[in-house]
Formats: sequence, C-alpha cells, structure tokens
Amino acid sequence: MQEHAAPPTDDGREAQIAAATRDIEALQEKVAAALKALEQGDAAMAGVDPEAIMKELASAYARLGDLYFAADAARATICYETALKFDPGQWGVRMKLLKTKKNPAPDDATKAFLYGMLSDQPDNVGFLNQLGRLHHRNYEIGAALACFSRAAELAPDNADSLYWLAGVQQLAGDADAAAESYRRAARVQPVIKFSAGQKDAGCAALLLFAPFAGNTPTEYLMAETPYALNIAPLFPDIAPPVGVLKESGDVVVNFVSDADQGRAVLPKVAQLAAALGRPVINPPEKIMRTTREGVAGLLKDIPDCRMARVARIAAGGEMPDLAFEGPVLARPAGTHGGDRFEKFDDAAAAEKFIRAHPEEDHYLMEYVDYQSPDGHFRKYRFIFIDGNILPYHLAIGNGWKVHHVTTGMFETPWMQEEEKAFLAAPEKFFAPRHYVAMRAIHAAMGLDYFGIDCGLDRQGNLVVFEANAAMLVHQKNSDMPYKIPYVAAIRQAFQEMVLKRAGT
Repeated sequence: MQEHAAPPTDDGREAQIAAATRDIEALQEKVAAALKALEQGDAAMAGVDPEAIMKELASAYARLGDLYFAADAARATICYETALKFDPGQWGVRMKLLKTKKNPAPDDATKAFLYGMLSDQPDNVGFLNQLGRLHHRNYEIGAALACFSRAAELAPDNADSLYWLAGVQQLAGDADAAAESYRRAARVQPVIKFSAGQKDAGCAALLLFAPFAGNTPTEYLMAETPYALNIAPLFPDIAPPVGVLKESGDVVVNFVSDADQGRAVLPKVAQLAAALGRPVINPPEKIMRTTREGVAGLLKDIPDCRMARVARIAAGGEMPDLAFEGPVLARPAGTHGGDRFEKFDDAAAAEKFIRAHPEEDHYLMEYVDYQSPDGHFRKYRFIFIDGNILPYHLAIGNGWKVHHVTTGMFETPWMQEEEKAFLAAPEKFFAPRHYVAMRAIHAAMGLDYFGIDCGLDRQGNLVVFEANAAMLVHQKNSDMPYKIPYVAAIRQAFQEMVLKRAGT
C-alpha cells in the first residue's frame, strides 16, 4: 500500500483542498443530474453510468481526506468514511481510515483485510461471505446484501450464502426475495450447522424457526454457544426431513414464537417436535396459547396483576359489544412495537381505524392508566428463563406509548441512572407481592423462555402489557454500557437451560 505523501505547505494545502472541494461539488451535481435524467428517460443521458460517477466521487473524497490527513485527522476521517459510503470496495481507503483512529475496532481491520483480498480474488465466495457477516454484524445492510448477492450469484448451491442472503433480504424489507432465498437454501441444505462457539459441552441443540412466521430473535441468544447449534428452517409447503432432524440435536429449541404470525405453521411445528422425541424448550402447543387474548385469559385471575381485557375482531368482522368502557387501544393482530397502534376514546372511534384494513384481524384492548406520579410513563421488561426472573430494561416516556428506542433514554442522564438502579436491584422497584404475581405468571404461561412488558398503576398493581416469547434481547448497548452485564446474564441463563435440558 502507498504511504501518504509529505504534506504540502499550508498555502498549498488550502489551495488543493479548495480545488478538491470544487471537484466534489461538480461531481455531486453531475450525479444528481444523471439520476434525474435517467428517471425521466432522457435519451441524451443514456450513456451516463451513475455507478461510475459514484466511484469518481468516492475517489474525490479520498483525495480530500489525504489532504486533511496530516493536519486534521477528524476531517480526514469524515472524508474517508464518506468515500466508503459511495464505494465500499475501496480497501486502500479503509486502510487509511484505520490510521486516523487511535483504537481501531477489530471488525474494521478485518474488513480492510478482506477488501484487500477481494481486490486480488474478486470471485472468492469464502471472502465474500466473511465480509458479508461483518457488515451484517455492524448493521451495514446494503454492503452485506451486496456481498451475499455476489456470493450466491457465483455459487448458486452454496447454502451458507443463500441463508445469509435470505436473512439480509428480510432485514432490508424484501420479503418475496427473502422467501425465495430461504427455500433455495433449504432445498440445498435442510439443516444449518454451527460448531460450539465456546468450550464444547459435547451436545447439540436443534433450533426450529419458520421464516416470516414470528420467531424469537436469535442473534444474541444463540451467539457463542457452548453446544453445537443446528438450525432447521421450516416452511408450510416443504416437508421437514424428520430422520435428519432426529440426529441433529439432543434438545429441541422451538423459536417459532408469535402465536398470531405463526398460526398456520405452529401445528406442524408441534407435530414435528413430537415426532423428534427429544426434550423441547418452548413447546409449540404452549406458544399457540399466547395470542394477546389468550394471555389475557391466562393471567386474569392472578392477584395483584392486572392485564387489559382484550377483544379480537376477525378480518372484516363485526365490532363486538365490549365488557369494558372508556379509552381503548387498537392494533392489527401479530404486530409489535408502536406502528399502527393507537388510542381512541371508545370502540366506536376505533372502528374507522379497524375498517381501514379489512383484510387483517385486529385487537381492541382496554386502556389501563399506568402514569407515574411524576407524570412520566414507565415500562419495565423482565425475561423469564427456566423459572428465573431477570431484568432487561426500563423505558421512561412522556406518553402512554413507550418504546425504549423512541424515548429520551439515550440523552437523559437521570433516566439512565434510574434504569441502572432498576437493573441492579429490581426488588427495590417491585414489592414481594409483585414477585409472587410474576411467579404465578410464569406458571400460567408454562413456557421455558418468554418476556413481559409491565408497569405499575396508581393502586400498586402489576400491569402487564404483553407476555410472549418473541421479545428482543440484544447486546448493542454501547451507548448504555451499564446494561451489558445484565443482558449477558440473560444469555448465560438461556444457554445453561439448554445444557440442562440436553442432559449435560
């Protein structure tokens, strides 16, 4: 790799920077004009290649970074990062970017190395897959998609490339392409096999999941396992290879976890799990009971526990006579998070919202006021693992619809201090009677692994918003490092449960 040239004098550098900046502005105008002309079908622009202009723009930003490098590392970093956004394949720029950082991340160094290798071996499927995984781990979805698409094009029967391509396509929102990639992969290799990521405990877990049917998020829970991990993707129209699967695990872990999204496939998963004759974590027949109205029925008689009453409206069905009055919440069945989840004064006001999507089932839920005395709304998440109740997070919001990522938790110190205190000692926030209620919730749910989102109302009741096995646990907490040990404890408890059920 070429070294940086000796820096020019200050006056010379300023002139070169001004010239490079003008080049970038001209290229940006050229890109915008070309894209606009191509959208309009302008024949005069037929020979213009926007991708080639993007590469020119990347090179221009790289040159500007070189000019800044000696005197202003921060600006050089911005230039190099911008260059890579336009052309991720410039491995030389990646190496320069590493030099601007005092403590480069291991992933950055590895990516720079892999891009260098691919510059010599552009058709190396192994390098493409490794690079795609790194981009995926860093949520660089476009770059990951490019790597796996190229790998699958070069090796159409490489199941590893196809499975990763399917997962990234799903993340990118291209459901049709992802479904086709999953099916191609499953026909080539019905079981995805991973070696133990830690010291091998001498057993294997068979993980069942169904693409697009609502699954427990696996990325963190199943990372660096002390057991071999075999993953079987299931499809309603492809018969699972029962004989192969019987030999693929000492314990079966069912990750098809959304009772609404997985309604069509869960009975088949239950039949398969029974046929395998292995211990099963989160039996599918118990998952089928955990629709929102099902959970409301399971928990309704638990003392000191309050869950909103729920009515389900079938697609295109009549509005029911509710057994509760006052404000109601409405959302499509099988959805999570805050999208298309609204509050109305009464069921009549909610009807227009429901009628706007007659092809979907909906839930109408009683609104339970859980506003704290200070005016904020607090939503706590606990994860239940084999009888253990572990805190995961606290989200504090200014309105009734609270989700951790949309609150002020990331920039408000007092909120972070309160979450930190909750994680360290949840028993200071929840009384013994609440823990009695939570143990009763665990017994009623009958699941080995699940989570609850809950709060406390003015009367001191434990208010359960939802309980299911589809809740996200992740370790991307660099902005809140105090969370890391508590999230790690959840993964450790999960892995210990798997080992215990496997008889290890």
